[in-house]
Amino acid sequence: MDLMEQILSRENLLAALHKVEANKGAGGIDGVSTRQLRAYIVQHWDKRKPQLLKGTYKPSPVRRVEIPKPDGGIRLLGIPTVMDRLIQQAILQVLTPIFDPTFSPNSYGFRPNRRGHDAVRQAQKYIREGYRYVVDIDLEKFFDRVNHDILMSRVARKVKDKRVLKLIRAYLKAGIMVEGVCVRSEEGTPQGGPLSPLLANILLDDLDKELEKRGLRFCRYADDCNIYVKSRRAGERVKASITKYLEKKLKLKVNEEKSAVDRPWRRKFLGFSFTPQKETKIRIAPKSLKRVKDKIRTLTRATNPAPMESIIEDLNRYLMGWMGYYALVETPSSLKALDKWIRRRIRLVLWTRWKRVRTRYRMLRALFIAK
Repeated sequence: MDLMEQILSRENLLAALHKVEANKGAGGIDGVSTRQLRAYIVQHWDKRKPQLLKGTYKPSPVRRVEIPKPDGGIRLLGIPTVMDRLIQQAILQVLTPIFDPTFSPNSYGFRPNRRGHDAVRQAQKYIREGYRYVVDIDLEKFFDRVNHDILMSRVARKVKDKRVLKLIRAYLKAGIMVEGVCVRSEEGTPQGGPLSPLLANILLDDLDKELEKRGLRFCRYADDCNIYVKSRRAGERVKASITKYLEKKLKLKVNEEKSAVDRPWRRKFLGFSFTPQKETKIRIAPKSLKRVKDKIRTLTRATNPAPMESIIEDLNRYLMGWMGYYALVETPSSLKALDKWIRRRIRLVLWTRWKRVRTRYRMLRALFIAK
């Protein structure tokens, strides 16, 4: 069975459908939601499937969405239509078993049975082994700058079905709908589609292989790459040569302002940082702590008119997700301090609501605080 037939097999498409429905998410430019997807497939699939088999299918442009970054700036997302999300997910499910086994063990982003926590633990291991300088490489607007020809040449190393190659290139060039006008995509792979993370890993696998060839210790999560060395001098040398490799070979731009050679405890990696002791511990990065405090300030602002029960419920929902991610932290003092600070924020809301002195006195007596 050829690759396109595997992608369009009933079993693969059903698995893709369940995945797209489970992920939910906003609709694309046609306004069709994931809840309407099944009905949409029944209505349109008889026309779409022959186009895919013949290699004549044309994806719809993606819908541009701007997401503010925590540290300033804007992340541009491209939201495909639900039909295109279904097809991309079907492609992803067939291509992942082909490409993933050959990826570097030091690549952790968007891969089966791997996650960010594994990358942070591996980084900790390198630091404990004496690699106490980090080359922090930041790729400037990576997903917007991917060179289509270079990427497709990497995909073509393992994919021989020309219909699949043509379809993937069509997704790369589908364009972006901005204020009703379709803007062509000459480079980049829009964040927001199921296929984008795999394509990023396929391209950056060349970087991984180059780092392995040089015998370097590194951890990469998508476009976030940290290389661990034993001296600042070695770090500066590695940074210069890897920057040259990325810009010459892969046509990617390194952000010099955000990239650096420094001690790991002065940098952040996936929201975490490390302590400087010999037995290095994982801690929450200061910027991540500031971000959570900013969010909690928004949820617990004194002028929030919502009932106290709703405020507590929203706060608990956010903190449960946050703690699920930062459960890796090995320095409990920062979390204890955060817990005390959150309690003070809640008391501030209550105190503001008990506007009058008499009310405050009565409420404190009710809480057995005043006598």
